Amino acid sequence: MTGRYIAIEGIDGAGKTTVAEAVVESLRNDGHRVELVREPGGTRIGEAIRQIVLHSDDDLSPWSEALLFAAARAQLAQEVVAPLLAEGVWVVTDRSVFSSLAYQGAGRGLGVETVREVNAPGLGDAWPDLVILLALDAAEGLSRQGDPDRIGGAGVELQQRVADAYSGLAKEPSFATVDARGSFEAVVQDCLEVIRERW
Repeated sequence: MTGRYIAIEGIDGAGKTTVAEAVVESLRNDGHRVELVREPGGTRIGEAIRQIVLHSDDDLSPWSEALLFAAARAQLAQEVVAPLLAEGVWVVTDRSVFSSLAYQGAGRGLGVETVREVNAPGLGDAWPDLVILLALDAAEGLSRQGDPDRIGGAGVELQQRVADAYSGLAKEPSFATVDARGSFEAVVQDCLEVIRERW
């Protein structure tokens, strides 16, 4: 038996973290074995990289940013995600490789497919089976942020490029889009309906 790998995606301020936590709790109540991970992070190496890419005052180049995210993701895939899936555990992730496609590929102008190719060797088969995009206007997402990180604080133009990229990525078969403008409870319920309809 293999597990299911579900990614919660969206621009900064879309509510990914709280929604992912609620989805995991509901799936556990349904009787599934479920683990929650986050990107970047989830391993000792990944958490150290998270501090650099999200909270450092250093001026990272776009490619340094992209490669650091890819390194953290590869470590998470090998150390945590792939073993859990092999055990039949469901994994829900707060962000995934598709964040890098949107943020570094489109937002930073490195090229969506180029960033996809950079990440592919480190992920192997550990790509999300289902990506739930929490769709939200870029300006509204920024207005929801209390204390933005280094990327979240980069301004509305970056977030708009990212939102546009997600709209394009949402055409891929693994994606489902949920309107993030509703109440928290409604958004969580919509996500659960997508998951239950898929499996």
